[in-house]
Amino acid sequence: MPQGDKSAYTDKQKRKASHIEASYEERGVPQDEAERRAWATVNQDSGGGNRSGSGRGRPDTQESARKGGEKGGAASAARPAAARSASARKAAATRKRHAEKKAAH
Repeated sequence: MPQGDKSAYTDKQKRKASHIEASYEERGVPQDEAERRAWATVNQDSGGGNRSGSGRGRPDTQESARKGGEKGGAASAARPAAARSASARKAAATRKRHAEKKAAH
């Protein structure tokens, strides 16, 4: 199988990579870098390509998501309450502004 060939991946893995890639692109990451990161995340979660069929492949561990959640949770908990509150107010204002902008279109 040539490098870059995705035929050994299941439909679920391909969908997952697509969603991850789209998320990176929304955050301003270039398309080729977003694709590379997406497939690296899928490989980390599932151990690489898993051919479809019962008993073929390894179960997904969700390790990347768990690791990201722990990092974010620890970072948030280390901040003072006033800083967390200020961030929450700023986020709420941003969501409101985006909603108004979207409604205008």
